[in-house]
Amino acid sequence: MAQTVPETIRSTATAGERLLFRTLKNYLPDDYIVYYEPEILGKRPDFVIIGPDLGLVVLEVKDYTKTTLVQINHDDWIIVSANGEQAMVKSPLKQARDNMFHVVDTLKKDKNLIHTAGKYQMQLKFPYGFGAVFTRMYQKDFIAEGIYSVIDPNLCLIRDEIDPEKESFTEENLIEKITNMFVVPYRLRKNLDIYDINAIRYHLFPEVRISAEFKAPVPYQDQLLLSLHDIKAMDLHQENLAKQIGDKNRLIRGVAGSGKTLILASRAKLLLKEHPDWKILILCYNISLSQNIKQIIRHMLEEPDSLFDFTNKDEDVEDVLIQSQNNLIVRNFHEWLKFDLKINEKQIPTIIEKLEKKETILPIYDAILIDEGQDFEADWLALVSKLLNENTQSLLLVEDRAQTIYNRKRSYVKDTGLSFQGRSKILTINYRNTAQIVKFAWDFYQKHSFLKNKVISREHEGEVIAPQSTRRKGPEAAIVKADSFWKEMRIVARQIQKLHEEKKISYSDILILYRVKRTHKLNIIDTIQQSLHKEAIPNYWITENEQTKRNFELEGETVKISTIESSKGLDFQVVFIVNVDNMPFPLEEDKEREVSLLYIGMTRAKQYLCLSYSGESEFTQYFEDLKIQEKDRVELIEKQV
Repeated sequence: MAQTVPETIRSTATAGERLLFRTLKNYLPDDYIVYYEPEILGKRPDFVIIGPDLGLVVLEVKDYTKTTLVQINHDDWIIVSANGEQAMVKSPLKQARDNMFHVVDTLKKDKNLIHTAGKYQMQLKFPYGFGAVFTRMYQKDFIAEGIYSVIDPNLCLIRDEIDPEKESFTEENLIEKITNMFVVPYRLRKNLDIYDINAIRYHLFPEVRISAEFKAPVPYQDQLLLSLHDIKAMDLHQENLAKQIGDKNRLIRGVAGSGKTLILASRAKLLLKEHPDWKILILCYNISLSQNIKQIIRHMLEEPDSLFDFTNKDEDVEDVLIQSQNNLIVRNFHEWLKFDLKINEKQIPTIIEKLEKKETILPIYDAILIDEGQDFEADWLALVSKLLNENTQSLLLVEDRAQTIYNRKRSYVKDTGLSFQGRSKILTINYRNTAQIVKFAWDFYQKHSFLKNKVISREHEGEVIAPQSTRRKGPEAAIVKADSFWKEMRIVARQIQKLHEEKKISYSDILILYRVKRTHKLNIIDTIQQSLHKEAIPNYWITENEQTKRNFELEGETVKISTIESSKGLDFQVVFIVNVDNMPFPLEEDKEREVSLLYIGMTRAKQYLCLSYSGESEFTQYFEDLKIQEKDRVELIEKQV
């Protein structure tokens, strides 16, 4: 079964399109991707098929019958339109051919996708083709009407060849017909790998780009060729969620690092594009995450659809940004209450009552997207749902129960009046962290969480979702114990400088997390900053106050310092969690919150994770036991050798 984008075809598609969609999905190989009506840089072909052993094929679909056709030639057809009048249209094969070359011309500009020498120099390194599909015409019709005189039999599919209920249909014939729809006379000697396919998707579908990683393109002196060997794009599951979250209310539940915030931001960009007149609201709990979402969306909006279009006008980009500023609001919840609704949290129950009685008027939003929804109170969700346009009902709620740090008791149906049954998706794959970090963090969570018995598999719904790791490997998490916090921070500061100098890791990719800024014994923040200063390491304290949270810029060339709470939704190549002996925090009655906090902190790290402490606690004892277990394991291996 092929992978389709979207996963299901829209209800307004023609009967012929629905038939072809099902056939391609059910009968093409598992590693093929079938796009239905993708928008590709201003054009919208009916179907695009990408296969590792195939290449790329563009299909144009027509529901014509033999009575529809009046006059045909290689370029233009005169047909009877839906209103009964005659109309001249471009030949279906010419439409498909034009769409194909539109795609090919874009992909040829990436030097990783072309032959750089030999007979096919400057041509794509994989075959590409096009064809037309006639869903209501049979071979006998083509022969009787003389259609084969203007359309090559190899470049078309007819009803006999796409309808599994027809006696003449076979899976082998379908694949053979598609395989023969090529304009270049060679076959792939080596299958396209995942990097090639991701590069194709990256160029053709800007919305799949993980745009926070975007760097402005620079043209080569001799060719406008762009090398994107290290491109980053959503996987197909994430792409499908962003593109087909659908209308009305939706719930996405995912593990840490599964790309929830990225999908939300991508969805916001798509809504801006599809509904330029909509008023869109994005809400989250903490200030630093709201700043991060703003930066991600700004990157997405600034990025050109074509990375090879060096004639893009700055004023065109500015127009898009101005339009988004007028129509898109990104806030943390309490900021939204204060600046947009002009109320405070205590007034929410009264305001909800007034809204129900139609005694007050507040802003109405056509779409509302909520990140880290597990942190929202029942009243907050009830208020939000009251301000959603009744005609659109476009509410997207994104959450991860394992990252719950506030005690919220809610029922979504009761709180919002909206049912998410059949409208929820689960993301179980962690793309952010290495396999080592995923295991390290999840083992800790399962050992200490009261919710461990509510962990679910990917097949069932429940409270907490167990993460599946990607295959990306990295170093084991480091555990450091020192005699004092001063010595602990000296080790951390020197390790940061070592990573910066030897591994060439930017300061902006390093995060230090702390639980509390001071104890009765010492000032944690002062010690952190003084230790960094001694090593001449530039730093920025995100959570110093509300203003520093709002001024936070991810790309700033400084090591970031933050509480664990404010790091939700963020990620860095390197994360140091210091003063772990202050966890569980003695004044915190809810131990479950402490478990979730440390789990959140650990899953901020993409590549390197280090936990350090200079005292003792329940959590540090767990890590000390891990060190002993690892030492015993190594000694046993050495004895066996």
